[in-house]
Amino acid sequence: MLFWILVAALTAALAVILLYPLLRGAKAAENIRAGEAAVYRDQLRELDRDLNGGLITPEEADYARAEIGRRLIAVSADEPAETAKPARHHLFTEAFVLLVLPVLGLCLYLTTGRPDLPSQPLEARLENPGNDVAVLITKAERHLAEKPDDGKGWDVLAPIYFRTMRVNDAQLAYRNAIRLLGPSPVRLDGLAETLMAASDGVVTEEARQVLEQSLTLEPDNPRARFYIALSMEQAGRPDEARQAFEALAKQSPDDAPWLPLVNEHIAMNGGVKSGADPAAPGANPAAPGADQAAPGNPTQQDVAAAETMSAGDRQQMIRGMVESLDAKLNEDPNNFEGWMRLVRSYAVLNDKDRAAGALKRGLAAFPPPGEQGRQLLALARELGIATEGATQ
Repeated sequence: MLFWILVAALTAALAVILLYPLLRGAKAAENIRAGEAAVYRDQLRELDRDLNGGLITPEEADYARAEIGRRLIAVSADEPAETAKPARHHLFTEAFVLLVLPVLGLCLYLTTGRPDLPSQPLEARLENPGNDVAVLITKAERHLAEKPDDGKGWDVLAPIYFRTMRVNDAQLAYRNAIRLLGPSPVRLDGLAETLMAASDGVVTEEARQVLEQSLTLEPDNPRARFYIALSMEQAGRPDEARQAFEALAKQSPDDAPWLPLVNEHIAMNGGVKSGADPAAPGANPAAPGADQAAPGNPTQQDVAAAETMSAGDRQQMIRGMVESLDAKLNEDPNNFEGWMRLVRSYAVLNDKDRAAGALKRGLAAFPPPGEQGRQLLALARELGIATEGATQ
């Protein structure tokens, strides 16, 4: 009951606030008319003073008195009519604010709201945050405010900050985790990614040093090796970048989710995609990027053009090729390797929404009961893509 009383009070207060300009406007018009009448009366008194002082002749005084009297009568005659009959559009506005607006708000609340749920203060929600990321972050921040030397807390909070685009907070959290718990490949790679995110995707010198430290702990770390190769590409050293990307491709398994993007960078720097030559020793025609005629793969002209592009333009080119693959699969969905490649590509580009959409469309063409559908679902789980609802 108290809830509805508060709703009614708030609605009434809002109606007063919305109607105040209209009421104030009518009062202002009335004040203007009263002011005009007072001015005309003052003019009549001044006219008598001028006549008595011999400043004007009686004929001039009569003419001026007639004109002022006419204007005074006009103002006085308009006042009652305007006061008694408000403007028509004001009546419609007042009716809308007083009747229609509250009814619309009530209907919307009854449709989408949950007045039956009990109130739950922040403290109670902090005890059981569920999947509410904002509450999880608040809980972790409160804990770290009390115990700033809890390295595990910073370790948990850092990737959450990064996923929610709080780059500076993520960078600070990674630094605290490294200071308190020591460096690890995961923490160092995370710190490097925050540094790159803060510089619009550029692998800065500090980020490169962090990545090299990560490689001293884990020499085969694919993430660190990819970003170091990318730094060579951004620095205008295509030969060194190509060799670094090729080494990473050779190290990677055929179904590695990052392999399509690595192959794209190999091609951009003048190389040949891993597995592109079916006659080469050890080549795997089924590997991602093996089919040069597959939709979305770059042509030789694309490769030549990419050599002269900036890092940002090359990244845009990659997205364009992935979108081209997407469009061709819409036209011809019976391409299992194409769907696998598309899901991987979107995941590597960190576009999980499109990856989930590509997975759903791929499963429509290759349902889960079949072997290919099961492979698509296994790939999605490996890449951390939500599969709920993908088979509907």
